[in-house]
Amino acid sequence: AVFACVLRRMGVDVPVGATVLYAEALRQVGLDRRTGVYWAGRATLVHRPEDIAVYDAAFAAFWLGHEPEPARRQAEAEAEAEAEIEAGGSAAYSPAEVLRHKDFAAYSHDEFAEARRLMADLRLAGARRPSRRHEPARRGHTKPDLRGTVRHALKTDGEPVRLARRRPSRKPRRIVFLLDVSGSMEPYARGLVRFLHAAVTARQHVEAFALGTRVTRMTRELRWRDPDAAIARAAERVADWSGGTRLGDGLRTFNDQWGGRGATVVVLSDGWDRGDPAVLQAEMARLRRVAHRIVWVNPHKASPGFAPLARGMAAALPYVDDFVEGHSVASLHGLAEVLAR
Repeated sequence: AVFACVLRRMGVDVPVGATVLYAEALRQVGLDRRTGVYWAGRATLVHRPEDIAVYDAAFAAFWLGHEPEPARRQAEAEAEAEAEIEAGGSAAYSPAEVLRHKDFAAYSHDEFAEARRLMADLRLAGARRPSRRHEPARRGHTKPDLRGTVRHALKTDGEPVRLARRRPSRKPRRIVFLLDVSGSMEPYARGLVRFLHAAVTARQHVEAFALGTRVTRMTRELRWRDPDAAIARAAERVADWSGGTRLGDGLRTFNDQWGGRGATVVVLSDGWDRGDPAVLQAEMARLRRVAHRIVWVNPHKASPGFAPLARGMAAALPYVDDFVEGHSVASLHGLAEVLAR
């Protein structure tokens, strides 16, 4: 699993399913022969010819302890050159634009700092719901406002010249984020928690929870304006970061203690679950009955050939209203647009 994370950081697209196949292949060939370990990974983790050089460099560095070769830089330079050729040579290179579409799993530490600035302009509008309060209105579904009419009549010697009308006002719906912080989500959790910080500080009525072997509320910690301090405080509060995950049991705790009645619930998870899929299915059905809308964000959805075959993902998908990507800054801006519908 760590070797797969190394490949992702070097720019190779490695879905979680490929990691599982790699583990099965290693079980068959064993770890005593270098050629067996090499070809087990080459056959299961590499899907594009242009990634072979990067895989060779990662294999030599991780398994053999050799110094890593600059294959990743060369591959990125070739990709940038091809993009310029396809654009007719007129497009200027933009590091920020490249970073917007880059997979979080391939980010460096400095790139995460830059991504924080790219998320600063994120506007999370969210859906709205009718309120019990009323507001003045001139058109639409309105009804007469007796108090407003009398108040206007005071300006015309008691003559009700203008008929005031009113309608129910609308207020933002609550948005609840449930972030999977298990080990399989580790390459993406750092980017997604920065998105949660931007969402919590940008508007009210936003809640954030960590979902692992337990459920931890992070809203108060993420309200700190300093992103680094907020994320550090949230990480200290979440005791099971990068551990296992039991999505069904976590959703049961959330439904029992907090609930999502009338809210837009956003689950950020790859769907890999150690628990019973029947429990997850039952709790998703329970959440579906009370929530306004359920959005599931899977970082691996953008991977070529992706299919929601993980047990947890397959059990939850029938109860999801929107199934979207969440592997890059650009995809998170797309998520904000989905929530604004």
